[in-house]
Amino acid sequence: MEHRSQAESALGGAAYGMLFVLGIVMGVVGGFTHPSLQFGPFPAAAVLWVLALFGVCLGAGKLMRARLGALVTAVGWLLVTMPFTLELRVGDLVIARGAAGYVYLYGGLAALVIAYVMSPSAGSGSWLLRGYTPKNPT
Repeated sequence: MEHRSQAESALGGAAYGMLFVLGIVMGVVGGFTHPSLQFGPFPAAAVLWVLALFGVCLGAGKLMRARLGALVTAVGWLLVTMPFTLELRVGDLVIARGAAGYVYLYGGLAALVIAYVMSPSAGSGSWLLRGYTPKNPT
């Protein structure tokens, strides 16, 4: 079993934390901008957000060499997006029912699952820690 130093563990934790924040930011920005660009009935902005979400989650999984990278980013997106689908008493709704909302919500969920499945399941550590060898003081 591989043993990591405290610095390596802190660096890995910081990387996963930033991926979580990236997922939150993508959820907030995508939630408000997904209906902004439509060509007739085609929701172009929603499709672009789904593709971006897939690319970021897959990239996170591949760069961290673990499915946890994709999962952490996906959880950040989900924590923001799911409350956006709830209608409040005053009628506010961020992700509205309609073509753009359905493409963004369900396409995003499918993109998360596919990115998670395509990410490597186990590896030799993240790209941040590759090549690090502790110095032998003797």
